Amino acid sequence: MTGPVQLHRVGDQVEGYRILADLGQGAASWIYLAQDPKTKQVWALKHVHKGDAKDARFLEQAIFEAEVGQKMSHPNVRRVERLIKKTRNLFHLTDVYLVMELVDGVSMDIAPPTNFSDAVQLFHQVSMGLRHMHAKGFVHADMKPNNVIICNGPVAKIIDLGQSCTIGTIKKRIQGTPDYIAPEQVHRRPITEKTDVYNLGATMYWTLTGRHIPTALPKGDALVSRIDDEMMDRPVPVAELNPRTHPKLAELIMRCCEIRPEDRPESMAAVSDQLELILGILRARTNQSREEGGSGSVDFVRSPEHASAATSRGSGGPGGRSPSDAEGYTGA
Repeated sequence: MTGPVQLHRVGDQVEGYRILADLGQGAASWIYLAQDPKTKQVWALKHVHKGDAKDARFLEQAIFEAEVGQKMSHPNVRRVERLIKKTRNLFHLTDVYLVMELVDGVSMDIAPPTNFSDAVQLFHQVSMGLRHMHAKGFVHADMKPNNVIICNGPVAKIIDLGQSCTIGTIKKRIQGTPDYIAPEQVHRRPITEKTDVYNLGATMYWTLTGRHIPTALPKGDALVSRIDDEMMDRPVPVAELNPRTHPKLAELIMRCCEIRPEDRPESMAAVSDQLELILGILRARTNQSREEGGSGSVDFVRSPEHASAATSRGSGGPGGRSPSDAEGYTGA
């Protein structure tokens, strides 16, 4: 068992990088704003420490996150530049550092888009980033609003690849976030591209309605640990909760959230193509509204609960979203 981690302070030199600020802390990780003194490049530096034996999985996730992130080359997926491993007595891995692209923005759960055009534009960018991951042979497997950082533009950036896996993986334990997790993740079936389709659908659903879809993980004091497919509740249609949603968008989201993978869109490419079509329709409507003297945008109809939830979590800051949510749900 290794000793307690020594927290780095502003001004410290860590593995050749100068700490500029502390961006937050997760279950077994710390995120810092760091600068390379030689190049003056500023990075997000993620430090994962093994405090005891049960933390080994966090090191494994960080190493795999680095391996996946270094293979990504897409404007909508955070890049991992470098992986640094630290050992004790030459053999015992105790610390991992990820030198990551600095993403200066706020997570979607904190600042959801305020009009349909921006929302669909961001959804489309996320789908393109996931499409890139799939082309490289990986599934993100934890897509949710606080893993999407919104930067100026708006531009969406997918972060936190710690639960990503190769296509077709059957995980040893349940991993995901309860309000966005797909049935196949809960029942430990193969994780495929359609898992990301479901997770993205759940993300779009929340963004437009302020509600979470029912998932295979029961809420409250349930007598069962997971819900079989045939017993799962269906989400209330988007069109009922937010009637101003374009019918094509509402239909796409509901298809993405189908319980059976075979009932979802056939690929993330099909999702992104449909989102691109919808975005074109919305932009045409916006231009027509402007020509007629309107504002050119259509605000969401948000419930007070949704507005409260979106503003009560604090700011994600330049490192991304609050690291306390980084690990999601891990079950038996």
